[in-house]
Amino acid sequence: MSNDLPIRKIIHVDMDAFYASVEQLDNPELRGKPIAVGGGGKRGVISAASYEARKFGVRSAMSGRLAEKLCPDLIFVRTNFARYNEVSQNIRKIFHEYTDLVEPLSLDEAYLDVTENKIGMPSASIIAQEIRQRIFEDTGLTASAGISINKFVAKVASDYNKPNGQKTVNPEDVLQFLEDLDIRKFYGVGKVTAEKMYQKGIFTGKNLKSKSLEYLTENFGKSGSYYYYIVRGIHNSPVKPNRIRKSLAAERTFSENLSSEVFMLEKLNHIAEEVSRRLDKSKVAGKTVTLKIKYSDFTLQTRSKTLPYFISDKAIILETAKDLLYQEKLNNSVRLLGISLSNLNTEVTKKKSTEKQKKSVSVQLKFEF
Repeated sequence: MSNDLPIRKIIHVDMDAFYASVEQLDNPELRGKPIAVGGGGKRGVISAASYEARKFGVRSAMSGRLAEKLCPDLIFVRTNFARYNEVSQNIRKIFHEYTDLVEPLSLDEAYLDVTENKIGMPSASIIAQEIRQRIFEDTGLTASAGISINKFVAKVASDYNKPNGQKTVNPEDVLQFLEDLDIRKFYGVGKVTAEKMYQKGIFTGKNLKSKSLEYLTENFGKSGSYYYYIVRGIHNSPVKPNRIRKSLAAERTFSENLSSEVFMLEKLNHIAEEVSRRLDKSKVAGKTVTLKIKYSDFTLQTRSKTLPYFISDKAIILETAKDLLYQEKLNNSVRLLGISLSNLNTEVTKKKSTEKQKKSVSVQLKFEF
């Protein structure tokens, strides 16, 4: 580990079962009971589950029907994003009392760089403890935290002592921590990749570390180099207070499967309108329109088209989505449609910023803590 580089102290704060916890906070009769936010109706998909529901195997992204089979006493609650956003904003205000280097990942989690902080506290672990206490006092909700030398290790650590706990991985412990880690715990290693790694004898960080950069690149493509460096504790991505949006999307799951493109046009009209509204609100435009199709057998298909100019107008988004819909025959009846716009004009700003950084900074693949 190099001592000639600035030390980073990164905290990853993750709220505990956030949506479900907010609902239980606002509705005392739900406390201590298994609840699912979203997922009601025949085709609903769960957005979040309380810890009482998780004991039965209920998870986010699970269909409401399956969740109800696992937990017959499950209580379904409608989502209330306006309320979740309100609570999230209050939590972020607490973060900013300690540092301006706050990178939100979603409404319920964020990275904080407290290397230099507003209270002059040298211990990142104590800051994390204070933040979690403040969140509880101000909102009545609990949070977990991971503290370490970079964003990757901090995020993995935040999941260790959930709920309402924290874990610090000190610089001298990072390598051993990563070597002992189950490969499924590596952020960025999904279920499919984990299965592929298992087939190649990679079960832990130590197994992963034994593979060469060439081997990992050959077997896992561009992600191979990412795996090679993170298992060595090398992840130099800074906390970015102003994350540049890469895409914007909207989608709808239907109460009944749709079997004809004609029946889907009205749905696409509403989705395109929502995408356009979000683009206008964010003051961005994009060039690449992607149509997402989820079939009744849950297989997923995407079709994309890149235009020579930036768009945000609903009519153009809709027409492009319609062209993509009729591009080829549907494989089955459809349960979900979505439209996303990527290749946004924010990417131009990001590219210029990156080029400027490259001129002034030489990237060193070393530890930073």
